[in-house]
Amino acid sequence: MNNKLHPFISLILLMVPLTITAHTPPPGAQVFFIGIKDGAVVDSPFKVRFGIKGFGITPAGTKGKIRHLAGHHHLLINVDQLPDLDSPIPRDEAHLHFDNGETEAVLDLPPGTHTLQLLLGDEDHEPQDPALMSEKITVRVK
Repeated sequence: MNNKLHPFISLILLMVPLTITAHTPPPGAQVFFIGIKDGAVVDSPFKVRFGIKGFGITPAGTKGKIRHLAGHHHLLINVDQLPDLDSPIPRDEAHLHFDNGETEAVLDLPPGTHTLQLLLGDEDHEPQDPALMSEKITVRVK
């Protein structure tokens, strides 16, 4: 092996684990709903609160090391199939972004049955690896 390349290759190999784990939540990290349970019957509009354990909340676009230790919430409404977890989370009426680090929202949904699920995203709206998401819950709006 060329001795001039060896230190360069060693540096790359040292950096690879940092890249792989940069946005990895620690074991036991969770996102969840607070105050609303699966099967809840609600009047619209209604408030949903977002909880997180073992990881932080930071606004979208955050720079610096904190971006590796936190994310921001995305609320998936009536989503049957998760978005591509290797790409930014879509931004539409079914994928609500809470870019400022909000931890609650007031939803105004039509009468009927709806599903809700939280998915945490990084500074670029991409899910962490592995993705940090809540259980999907179902609510019925009167």
